[in-house]
Amino acid sequence: MEKTLIILKPDCMEKRLAGKVLARFEEEGFSLSACKMIKLDEKLLRIHYAHHADKPFFPEICAFMSSTPVLVMVLEAENAIEKARELLGPTDSTIAPSGTIRGDMGESKMKNIAHASDSKEAAEAEVKRFFEPEELFDATYVS
Repeated sequence: MEKTLIILKPDCMEKRLAGKVLARFEEEGFSLSACKMIKLDEKLLRIHYAHHADKPFFPEICAFMSSTPVLVMVLEAENAIEKARELLGPTDSTIAPSGTIRGDMGESKMKNIAHASDSKEAAEAEVKRFFEPEELFDATYVS
């Protein structure tokens, strides 16, 4: 089983779609390994979005991602990283096909409902960034 980090972004939280998004993942065979609501601060956002820190849109990302609490989750499934990204659809919601989470619920490239890890290395680093080992549960509770 593979783990991936999902962040339900401020637009998801403001639209009260967290339950629907989680249900879509569960319907596709994902199990919840960890979950918590947090308020992202600039320090954590600088680490998480380090690859964008020198770009002109970085302040906009920080303002958006810190505008409301977000739901941070670790989901587990076979090929979880690839499968989650397929289910979400392209980052730009305006081109995401109907039937994907972003295509059905997102608005734009930034307001796209959720962040998802894009590689095994990123998933491992992101899970460690947001969760302590004792906050992670093995999905073997699902029969």
